[in-house]
Amino acid sequence: MSEQIKRIERKLIQKGSIIDFYKDSIQLPDGKVVQWDFIKHKGAAAVVAVRDDGRLLMVRQYRNALERYTLELPAGGRDSEDEPTLQCAARELEEETGYKSDDLTHLLTLRTTVAFCDELIDVYVAKNLKPSKQRLDEGEYINVEAYTIDELCEMVFAKEIQDSKTVSAIMAYKLSLITENKE
Repeated sequence: MSEQIKRIERKLIQKGSIIDFYKDSIQLPDGKVVQWDFIKHKGAAAVVAVRDDGRLLMVRQYRNALERYTLELPAGGRDSEDEPTLQCAARELEEETGYKSDDLTHLLTLRTTVAFCDELIDVYVAKNLKPSKQRLDEGEYINVEAYTIDELCEMVFAKEIQDSKTVSAIMAYKLSLITENKE
């Protein structure tokens, strides 16, 4: 594309504990200047936690934005933009589920809402889970549940699971199992 879109200014509107909200002044290829919203996110990690019996650990928690409980992968934000997502994934696995693992492998990287947010989530698969202690953040109430990959796929198609990181990871993990079984 020979015509360029150029950011002229980025103005911080609100600094939050999870996100920062900006107004960007953008010059379009025709010279017109428009305002776009931008949300800065420090990034996150999520975990497909696989028990020895093959069932996946999931967390059920209340999500204010949806005004309901959701079933999701264990996940959370990085403590800083410099924190490796592998370290974040291991921490969130233990904090949310009460299990830990030294066997985490990268599954996929997601950009959750590319139209207005730079959030990046790295998803890892954790195997060889060892019991530890759940360490929930203040205000966090989480129930840990276990499901087969097929049960989770059914819940995705029944619209019971709609969280994008969870849907993407479930499908990617299912595909990895299919590919693994063909070899």
